[in-house]
Amino acid sequence: MNLTNINWGAVLIQFAVLLFSLSIHEAAHAWMADRRGDHTARYMGRVSLNPAAHADPIGTILFPLLNMIMSLPLIGWAKPVPVNPLHLKDPSRDQMYISLAGPGANLLAGLGAFILLLLLKKLVPGVGLLILNMAYTMKITGGGSIITPLVGLLFFLMIINFMLAIFNLLPVPPLDGHWILAGLLPPGAAESFQRFGRYGIFILYGLMFLGIFRILLIPVGWLLQLLLIL
Repeated sequence: MNLTNINWGAVLIQFAVLLFSLSIHEAAHAWMADRRGDHTARYMGRVSLNPAAHADPIGTILFPLLNMIMSLPLIGWAKPVPVNPLHLKDPSRDQMYISLAGPGANLLAGLGAFILLLLLKKLVPGVGLLILNMAYTMKITGGGSIITPLVGLLFFLMIINFMLAIFNLLPVPPLDGHWILAGLLPPGAAESFQRFGRYGIFILYGLMFLGIFRILLIPVGWLLQLLLIL
């Protein structure tokens, strides 16, 4: 691996976007938990967009940076937000709201980036070609255009946030989707479903081995097609 051939500017942009995306995800969990009656996360400083409040040394920094340098799929995680169900008025329902808040924040951020990209495409000549190049290469490309870093930032802000939202909505422990599904199930069924929590990480690794990320890319591909044709 030749480190001199790496586009370090592009790496830093993607890394900054990932830090922001993970931070708004966890901050949204913490904010919703505080709203539902559990102030644990607020007392720990987790209702914050400061990445330092949520960063995991391996999952937020080391692992993503290595993946970007080696041109592997960008994967990362942050410290989970602590929730004490004893402080919640309705633990099952409130936990569902808390779990929805993280992916919901990512969807809003991704949608905001999509709208800004669409506006730039309509207003600035050449942006459409930049987006097309990035969509095909999944890299920040575009020659020496002065607007390339901004388009690249918004492009990966859109991609990473939609990917985080879709991935976390999978109904597999420890992802948010399993708490959402548990909150929708009748009490008896939810209790039975929760017993599979101890096997969740193995199920998740199995899904990754079977190519779950390729399946998750399908709706992102639809989003890119929509952006290109509008």
